[in-house]
Amino acid sequence: MEWYMAIVNAVSFLIMGLDKQKARKGKWRIAERTIWLFALAGGAIGAAIGMYGFHHKTRHRLFRYGLPLLAIFDMLIYVILYQ
Repeated sequence: MEWYMAIVNAVSFLIMGLDKQKARKGKWRIAERTIWLFALAGGAIGAAIGMYGFHHKTRHRLFRYGLPLLAIFDMLIYVILYQ
């Protein structure tokens, strides 16, 4: 389970960086649905770190508030499962 969490969060972080890079270059973007799917699959911490680290999607209220809340939820679940 630890490997899964590490991988899904790393991929979520990289997706945010890749989408930001594509946005800057005016290229075809990664769907927000894809970002949310990875976040809901346990990658909210990586997505939230990527969002703030890359300054990406920070103007979207759903991302600005939803990802951090989902990340807190993920952390709580992780702590409960691995005490």
